[in-house]
Amino acid sequence: MSILFEPVRLGELQLANRIVMAPMTRSRADASAVPSSVMVEYYRQRAGAGLIVAEGTAPSASGLGYCRTPAIYSAEQIAAWQQVTRAVHEEGGRIVLQLMHVGRAASRHNKPAGAATVAPSALRARTQLFSDSAGLVDSDEPQVLTLQGIAEVIEDYRQAALSAREAGFDGVELHCTSGYLPMQFMASGSNQRSDAYGGAVTNRVRFAKEVIEAMATAIGAGRVGFRQCPGNPFNDIDDSDPAATAAALCAAVAPLGLAYLHIMRSPVADLDAFALARQHSPHALILNDGFDGASASAALEAGEGAAVSFGRHFVANPDLVERLKQGLPLARFDRKTLYTPGPGGYSDYPTYQATAQEVTQ
Repeated sequence: MSILFEPVRLGELQLANRIVMAPMTRSRADASAVPSSVMVEYYRQRAGAGLIVAEGTAPSASGLGYCRTPAIYSAEQIAAWQQVTRAVHEEGGRIVLQLMHVGRAASRHNKPAGAATVAPSALRARTQLFSDSAGLVDSDEPQVLTLQGIAEVIEDYRQAALSAREAGFDGVELHCTSGYLPMQFMASGSNQRSDAYGGAVTNRVRFAKEVIEAMATAIGAGRVGFRQCPGNPFNDIDDSDPAATAAALCAAVAPLGLAYLHIMRSPVADLDAFALARQHSPHALILNDGFDGASASAALEAGEGAAVSFGRHFVANPDLVERLKQGLPLARFDRKTLYTPGPGGYSDYPTYQATAQEVTQ
């Protein structure tokens, strides 16, 4: 598995190895969307990754939708994120921030007072979300974004990229899947617009393209990546031709010279997302979903991508890189504590060495 531990450069991002920590919502921020102290320790522990992609973070109050997820639009949020990035950098790691505007996949119970729920079209997502104040609730009825509203959201993303750099992040990643706002624009089922942002696939990918362009102009294209999962139905997304949609976005941003495309396996049986990305994107690929050490190494040896990201394995294995390097067994995570507040099932998973010492004592 030696190729996993070789350095690689993705745009302006120099990685010590090709093992990436995938972004994972863990719901440990406070009620004001401010990163907590346990998040500092959580990310510090996992800084052995060549790159950490920090969890989906709202660029604005309207971009929030889940309970206890972080944002980066206030001075307090930026200051808290600075503690996270400092911890990772002190351990020799690299970290970028995934920017995630949930769009219509939101509940007012998880937003500040007065924050709107917006979408490309007036179509409520047929999904439910958990809230600390009201339990499981239906998603909100969204407001349709006007052209001015679209411009304002793009500006929110641009400012969020600048704020991420101010907070010490090495770059940003745009979340373009999982039924959030960029994918709501991209998918034919959730986008019923008839203007320049709807209709033909080139129009539907325009919003994501313009967001990526704005962030690249703000902080440099070599510090910007984006994430796709063609055909992902999460949060009530339906698209008539997910392969064509994904290819269109790849083509639209191909000239920009971005750091990477973070591409996930497609749940659509006959859609090879990795092959599609290699065909339509000139950018370095981070491959994601379902890899172990051996399969990740094999994929890189075969030239399928430049790096591989791991999500679930990083939950219970803060020392994942060392475990893969030494061929050590991987711990399993507790599903019940994935989204609960506090350090339990979050920053309290031990390293293999710590576990072995405890056994011998």
